[in-house]
Formats: sequence, C-alpha cells, structure tokens
Amino acid sequence: MREKFWEHFKTVTYHRHLVRQGCFKVGLYRQGLLHDLSKYSPTEFLVGAKYYQGNRSPNNAEREATGLSRSWLHHKGRNRHHFEYWIDYTLDRDELLGGMKMPVCYVVEMFIDRIAACRTYQKEKYTDASPWEYHKRSIRVGKLLHEESRALLEKLLKMLAKEGEEATFAYIRRLLRRERKREFQKRLEACLRHIGRRKHGKTR
Repeated sequence: MREKFWEHFKTVTYHRHLVRQGCFKVGLYRQGLLHDLSKYSPTEFLVGAKYYQGNRSPNNAEREATGLSRSWLHHKGRNRHHFEYWIDYTLDRDELLGGMKMPVCYVVEMFIDRIAACRTYQKEKYTDASPWEYHKRSIRVGKLLHEESRALLEKLLKMLAKEGEEATFAYIRRLLRRERKREFQKRLEACLRHIGRRKHGKTR
C-alpha cells in the first residue's frame, strides 16, 4: 500500500505539472496553479492510492470494485474544467438533465487536461492525435457536453492532431484574448447602464 501511495502521488503531481505547463503557455496562470488540487484531499487521494494501477484512472477501478466512484463524485463537483460540473436541470421538457455552456477558459483547461492525461498514461506512445482518439471513444461527451462547448473542444483536439501543439496553443492565446476583450466590453456596458439608471432615477 505504501508503494501505491507514493506512485499515485507521483502520478497526480506529474499530471498537474503537465497541465500547469500548458495553462501557463496560454496565459491561464491561476487555473494552472489550482488545477486538480482536490486530488490531494483525503476523499480523493486515499481512494486513488488504493486503486492505483498506473495505466488508467483509479476511478474506473473503484467503480468496478464498488459500483460507483466516490472519489470522482467529489472531484467533479469541485473542478470546473470537467464538463460534468456543468450538468444541470434543463428547461427542455424532453430532456431532464443537460450540459450548460462552459466558459471558454474552462474548455481550454479541459483540452489541456486531456493532453496531460494522455501523456501521463500513454507515456512514450503519446502523439498529438492521442487526445482526439480518446475523445472519439467517449460516447458520454456527445450526449452531455453543451453543443458550443463540444464544438470548441473538438476544434482544438482536431487542430492539435493535424497542426501540432505549438500552432494550437498560439490559436488558443488569440482566442482567450478575444474572449477577455468581449467580457470586458460586457462589464463596461453593464456598468454604464447601471450609472445611467441611477442618474435617471435622481433626475426624476
């Protein structure tokens, strides 16, 4: 058990290191530093060490052994880069639950997380096409991920597979700059509307 404890710690830490590197390259410094910190919590870490295998997520082994993964339930509710965090009740009468649109910065972190996970588990077999190949095998994503968020994720995965990491990360930096400008404009307009309403109220 002690050996599994240490190996799981090294795996989690190495994975976080890869994600941090990727996030820093695109300017998501805070997300890079905070990524997956909950994996060190007792709820997640002890389970991860118990079911550690080295070539796949311990959460899958926990599900096979107990029927569910308490570690994953804890993790997905605390980490916004997982699309499962954004699942909510819908207003559509035909669908009870659905994925809400994710902020672009968390779609990007999810993309980088998948690169890091494939690098961690595939090791020397990893290629730039690995994250896209993994995504295609994941049926859940198509059903639960918001349409716009899925489109962006798949665009980045395909770009990585075809054009490589350097070109994809350059595109992401431009994308995030545009998104920050858009958010700044929205906040500025909201602030100006608020000021206008206050002035209008006083003059009346």
